[in-house]
Amino acid sequence: MYRTLVILRHTFLEATLQPIYGFLMILAAAIIIVFGLLPFFALGEDTKMFMSVTLDVVLLAVLLASLFAASKSIYDEIEDRTMLTLMSKPVQRWQVMVGKYLGIILSAAVGVVILGAVLVLATWFRIPGDYLLNANTLNEIVSNQIRDYRLMHISGLLAQLLLTWLQICVLVAISVALSTRFSLIVNLPAVILIYFAGNLTRFLFPISTGPLADKPAAVKALAWLLSLLLPYLETFDLKKWTLLSTLKVPTTSFMTDSHAIGLGTILTGIAVAALYAAAYAAFALCAGMWSFQTRELGGGEA
Repeated sequence: MYRTLVILRHTFLEATLQPIYGFLMILAAAIIIVFGLLPFFALGEDTKMFMSVTLDVVLLAVLLASLFAASKSIYDEIEDRTMLTLMSKPVQRWQVMVGKYLGIILSAAVGVVILGAVLVLATWFRIPGDYLLNANTLNEIVSNQIRDYRLMHISGLLAQLLLTWLQICVLVAISVALSTRFSLIVNLPAVILIYFAGNLTRFLFPISTGPLADKPAAVKALAWLLSLLLPYLETFDLKKWTLLSTLKVPTTSFMTDSHAIGLGTILTGIAVAALYAAAYAAFALCAGMWSFQTRELGGGEA
């Protein structure tokens, strides 16, 4: 465990100190701030539109930074023979892979927290204007309205930020597995393609009664296999609840709304997403471990 933690710490520092990480964090934060100052003309849904758009900015920035780190985590060390030096120590290959994976997703968590804090602040300040309420009012009713809107939207936003990090964890596991064989040039576009494919798998279901219902059995079997191997990223997309719906947040007026979504429903969705992320990451890392065990550590292939 100690050796894994040492590798984790080294990988975390390496990932967060690389120039691309800081650049993407600053760029994404600037985009969020600019979007926070702009009206969206969404007919009363400006706050929801703002959060939805900027969450994609957070996902894109942190994912790219993480993929750069993951793509270089193992492959470059094998090619420049650093891995030979590392493996000369009493370290197992699985400890190397797990330590590097945990270090990268920890750096991703830091990125999500940083950009999430900027996003929460921007949401906090723009809510009164989006709902045409005076933030400096002395009217207690209006003040309570602003407070309720802020608590409701930020509660959903925090939940979706956690789901965004879980989604990144799944994609980073794939990238780390691929890094045992492929360089950044292949790894990065491959994971991005898998990301798009994983978002398209939602349209395959239900296979028996959905769009593939009238297709041959071979096509259905292929679709089922692809949906099994590719990450089912709809699991992490609960925006219809967290961002686009009214939430029953305690101490707010929304608790009496019969059409509002309970926090228990969202917590259940997060728990399911976390279990799926852990299972898929374990699957991807096991596949990567199999590849890593047969990989020559002196650079190149035998």
